[in-house]
Amino acid sequence: MPQDQRAPDGPLLPLFAPIEPYASGMLDLEAPHRMYHEQSGNPRGVPVVFLHGGPGAGSSAVHRQFFDPAFYRIVVLDQRGAGRSTPLGCIENNTTPKLVEDLEKLRKHLGIDKWLVFGGSWGSTLAIAYAEQHPERCLGLVLRGIFLCRPGEIEWFLYGLKAIFPEAWRTFSGFVPEGERGDLLAAYHARLTDPDPAVHMPAARSWTVYEGSCSTLLPNPALVADFASDRVALGLARIEAHYFRHDIFLPADSLLRNADRLARIPGVIVQGRYDIVCPTISADDLHRAWPSAEYVVVQDAGHSAFEPGIRSRLVLATEAFKKRL
Repeated sequence: MPQDQRAPDGPLLPLFAPIEPYASGMLDLEAPHRMYHEQSGNPRGVPVVFLHGGPGAGSSAVHRQFFDPAFYRIVVLDQRGAGRSTPLGCIENNTTPKLVEDLEKLRKHLGIDKWLVFGGSWGSTLAIAYAEQHPERCLGLVLRGIFLCRPGEIEWFLYGLKAIFPEAWRTFSGFVPEGERGDLLAAYHARLTDPDPAVHMPAARSWTVYEGSCSTLLPNPALVADFASDRVALGLARIEAHYFRHDIFLPADSLLRNADRLARIPGVIVQGRYDIVCPTISADDLHRAWPSAEYVVVQDAGHSAFEPGIRSRLVLATEAFKKRL
């Protein structure tokens, strides 16, 4: 059974104080991609890599704050086409296997032997894919808001959410003509890949406002506004639609079928009970395939990593790993 949502010894834990990177750079990948990466915290500390969601959402300064900067060497990156990586929103040569290769290239570039891998939502997907390919490089996994990218999960995102958020879904579906609403993914993909910003930017904002509006237990206008910003919207919507349209470029159900490769990796799974974007069934399925992982269901939270209970449990997990690494 999953554990309760609160630390057994006290109140909810806050994030660590804001910090600035001590190093940053752009890593050349195959043309045209260049990947932004940064390091903060303790240069001689235990390496941890933060994998952002989306795919395509990009990282931000607050993501450094899940980790004790006195203990961890914190590596944050923007995946291909996302955030500060260039070109923004580029889907050429942008696949899950390529992202796994990018992580290995970055690890070697930074001279890291092994690292703790931390990822939520799509970041959990990429973390699992990476760990199944390179278990020997993982000190552990901290995962949140599990997304296994199965067809039913994608269908749920596109249509099922209307059962809980009908207002947001009507706006999302109403962006395209009625005759195209039977295949919202195709309708949005066509617009998001149109080279004209007058076509792709409104579609991107419609997609990301929909996702942001459904990501928290209680309304969070600041989160929705961040999702609607140009940098987040284009990368998130275009790359997400690209990955959904191609079943994330992995064989069907491969993440669960290969979960035995995670058996020797210590892990923590943190899941909001009322996560509507990535429903709890996926976290439950992952835990049954990987029973050695600690599994925590936060009973008063949705999808976002910044829901108070989820934030606290993620910080608790990185603190607990300090005793295991």
